[in-house]
Amino acid sequence: MRSYKTGFSHTAQPAQLYLCPFCHDFQVTEEEGKGGERKEEEEVKAPPEFQAPPTVIMFPRQQEIRSKGLRRQKRDWVIPPVNVPENSRGPFPQMLVSIRSDQDRNISIRYSITGVGADQPPNEVFSIDPVAGKMFVTKPLDRERRSSYHLRAHAVNMNGERVESPIDLYIYVIDMNDNRPEFKNQVYNGSVDEGSKPGTFVMHLAAFDHDDNTTANGMVRYRILSQTPHSPIPNMFTINSETGDIVTVAAGLDREKVSQYSIIVQATDMEGNLNFGLSNTATAIISVTDINDNPPELTSRTFSGEVPENRINVAVANLTVIDRDQPRSPNWNAVYRIISGDPIGHFTIITDPHTNDGMVTVVKPVDFEQNRAFMLTVVVNNQAPLASGIQSSLQSTSGVTISVVDINEPPFFPTNPKSIRFEEGVPAGTSLTTFSASDPDRFMQQSIRYSKLADPAEWLSINTTNGQIVTTATLDRESIYVKNNIYEATFLAVDNGSPMASGTGTLQIYLIDVNDNAPSLLPRESQICERINRNAGINITAADSDTDPNVGPFVFELPTFPASIRRNWTVSRLNGDYARLSLRIQYLKPGVYEVPVIVSDSGNPPLSNRSVIKVKVCPCDENGDCTLVGAVAAAGLGTGAIIAILICIIILLSMVLVFVVWMKRREKERQTKQLLIDPEDDVRDNILKYDEEGGGEEDQDYDLSQLQQPDSLEHIISKPLGVRRVDERPIIPESQYPIRPAVPHPGDIGDFINEGLRAADNDPTAPPYDSLLVFDYEGSGSTAGSVSSLNSSSTGDQDYDYLNDWGPRFKKLADMYGGGEDD
Repeated sequence: MRSYKTGFSHTAQPAQLYLCPFCHDFQVTEEEGKGGERKEEEEVKAPPEFQAPPTVIMFPRQQEIRSKGLRRQKRDWVIPPVNVPENSRGPFPQMLVSIRSDQDRNISIRYSITGVGADQPPNEVFSIDPVAGKMFVTKPLDRERRSSYHLRAHAVNMNGERVESPIDLYIYVIDMNDNRPEFKNQVYNGSVDEGSKPGTFVMHLAAFDHDDNTTANGMVRYRILSQTPHSPIPNMFTINSETGDIVTVAAGLDREKVSQYSIIVQATDMEGNLNFGLSNTATAIISVTDINDNPPELTSRTFSGEVPENRINVAVANLTVIDRDQPRSPNWNAVYRIISGDPIGHFTIITDPHTNDGMVTVVKPVDFEQNRAFMLTVVVNNQAPLASGIQSSLQSTSGVTISVVDINEPPFFPTNPKSIRFEEGVPAGTSLTTFSASDPDRFMQQSIRYSKLADPAEWLSINTTNGQIVTTATLDRESIYVKNNIYEATFLAVDNGSPMASGTGTLQIYLIDVNDNAPSLLPRESQICERINRNAGINITAADSDTDPNVGPFVFELPTFPASIRRNWTVSRLNGDYARLSLRIQYLKPGVYEVPVIVSDSGNPPLSNRSVIKVKVCPCDENGDCTLVGAVAAAGLGTGAIIAILICIIILLSMVLVFVVWMKRREKERQTKQLLIDPEDDVRDNILKYDEEGGGEEDQDYDLSQLQQPDSLEHIISKPLGVRRVDERPIIPESQYPIRPAVPHPGDIGDFINEGLRAADNDPTAPPYDSLLVFDYEGSGSTAGSVSSLNSSSTGDQDYDYLNDWGPRFKKLADMYGGGEDD
């Protein structure tokens, strides 16, 4: 590639250059003077920021050169890019370059540019004079938004036809130092172990500069401005100026003295030049992390405490410790161990997570009579091991003295429960055993008294002083209170200490069985066929409340009296517990027979029992099962009685069937029967008399005395002015009202009402009485007319025929008031 240098400075006025159509050398135009000398340098490329943009750029053309029959094509000129500094202050528009075609001498040319910044977003950053071909920048450029533009220049004639091939224009935005370095965070957090050696990495900080990092504008350098606090020296840390890594430069980091450092870091561009570069700061918080460089130390060489005997899960001593490491961390948490003085393990030490104290706790009960005091040796360590080079402190070991306090312990039965064996049937007053308790308090002179706590069958008693057990009733192994041949009773032993203490003991009496219960026959009832059968018979057995060897095998036999028993029945042995009762004769009359059987057990001596089994002898079917008739017959009913019962059952069922049929027929007739009077024509009315319940709530304030006959006139005369009634009931016999019949006929209702109305109208004793009423003066007249024309009865004929259209009920009313005589 061949590049050329114009020789013009970047800040000088743009020289007007053009591209020759037949050669590829830069030429000086006539406007700048003729005779300009071409300068061509092979393989020398000037940096873009030092290249002066040509004022005139000619559209290049290819030229064929023939030489001795060969055709050679020269290369096009490489158009150098146009460099434009960012943040230019103008004035705008500012000319950048001129574009011309060598054909503009013959025809009119129109120039245009396309690309990003011209006709593509961001639009109108660059513009061109279509006639003169001068290209301008219209606004300040920002390299951080866009660092370069690629445009294409076009030349067309007046008809829009292309006269030149488009040329590429590259515009580079020259970076200016207009951006400060920026930290991502304003505060950074880091940590380093205490006691770290110099050169230990702590943390990393990084700042970013939006300027071009290939130039000094974007090259950032770091330095530490300050350190707080200055202990042990002001410069405990340093930072790599290029990478931003913070490392330690001195020894002496101690968390117990300084747990945190605050460092101000400055980032400056222009390679750290404070005169020309821009700067920014951030804060680095460096925490000094704890290591276990302080062993725990007990606050005292000896500790003491006391514990009541026979108590567990109680704290008896409190051990305090000091540890300067970080609280509530493995370097601070204390772990206590008992290394001597407690071989059995009565005690343990629990660490309080908040205070780090050690609580000596009893986990196994201690006995004052065995150990009156314990001398423990305790050592304390941390959860985390000590740091390298740190030795344990002599104060990590202490002695703990635990005194045991004697308390009144309850008496105890050495053998609990205590088991003894006796045969059942032991009579009352028999001494069984001595059930005594011991007092563990050997250093206290105390006495023990005994009492009975639980004796379900009330068979025993105990001596209150020596604990001797005596029976008060006969012991029975078959009692409901005996479980698995064992009877249990509980006794109480109480000492006379302060306070008194008590203990309980259980006595278990194993009762040996004796043959005191005779066997009983099973089953009590059964049935058998009336005729002898090879497989017919009743399997019988026996039940005995005793146990081996006082139970089976059993012996079954029939008594010799009465003689009919052995004549009709026989017993055959099946095994030691079962036998079969069957008929000896070919046929036995059906019925219920009570067959006595003697059962004997195998006890020594054996016991026998005469039991009776009720046997129902009945006719059987071919399968050997009793028939229903046969079972009834066997119950004692004859054939005639059975037939009578069946007939009664049939008659009863027939009566029930006839009654059901009659009820359904009656219901059907009642549903199909027509009423004699159509419900719509039934206009009969009834007068119902109800109890008088008085007026509503709004009537309660009325003075009902106005409607009553006063006994005297004094209370009337004393009333204030207003309405005063002086009603006087006539002193005459009361009128007789018609008596309503008990069961009135509907046709008499009208007569009854009319007679009662006439009697009330003609009764002078019924209120309101005819008397003079005195009213207060209310004015001299009324604007209303006379109401004397109002009458409760009609003085002329009135047509009630319209009531006929309202239905049958109103039709009856129209006939009554219209003068009809239908009723």
